[in-house]
Amino acid sequence: MTEGGVAVLLPILDEEEALPGTLSAIPRHPALAEVVVVDNGSRDRSAQVAAAHGATVVTEPQRGYGSACLAGIAHLASRPVPPQVVAFVDGDGRGQAAYLEALLRPILEGEADLSLGSRIPPEHGSGLKVPWHQRTGNRLVLVLVRILFGHRFQDFAPFRAIRMERLQELEMDDRTWGWTVQMQLRALVRGLRIAEVPIPHSGRTEGKSKISGTFRGSVKAGAKMIFTVVRERFRTTGRGPPGGRARPGM
Repeated sequence: MTEGGVAVLLPILDEEEALPGTLSAIPRHPALAEVVVVDNGSRDRSAQVAAAHGATVVTEPQRGYGSACLAGIAHLASRPVPPQVVAFVDGDGRGQAAYLEALLRPILEGEADLSLGSRIPPEHGSGLKVPWHQRTGNRLVLVLVRILFGHRFQDFAPFRAIRMERLQELEMDDRTWGWTVQMQLRALVRGLRIAEVPIPHSGRTEGKSKISGTFRGSVKAGAKMIFTVVRERFRTTGRGPPGGRARPGM
């Protein structure tokens, strides 16, 4: 990869416990240029912990997963040499970070513009470590996308990587939990090459999820995702059928 390299972006909220493990698990890939942690209004020492582990800390007081992502992207775009690829990792994503190289491979090898980490059960375990209410909501959104967009995605997991230039072309504007769905649908409609990479998911090891950790949180996130699917379908009316080229995991 030429200059610019890969930036890893972590939107976080109160992840003091989980951050050390996640940041330490990020592989020191030759193309890795910067690790950016966007603090979305944490009340604990998340920002200090991130800085102590060598990450660049960006502050975004407006709450929302999408708000944090947009702040991180704005920071990266302002760099003298912006990254060529941006990877999104959860603040509690120690298990995700360990598979960063697998996620990046389709992009770095020139086979994809967007690489999605689709959650699968770990090799040694009792199944996918995702609460039932989160799994149910995810399936409903996947079915709705298949009906309205005619495409079968495997997952809407936040672990993903995308070429910076392609990301900017998507004109992302969702500031909440519709972010991941919006990215996939806009990439599909605009004809980006999409790879879905199976990533073993063993669940959170530290702290508690702000969304899937409660039934109410999962319902709110699921409702937002459904709203986003419908809104994006109306926005694309008149564009013709979605033209994305998606490939199964490698």
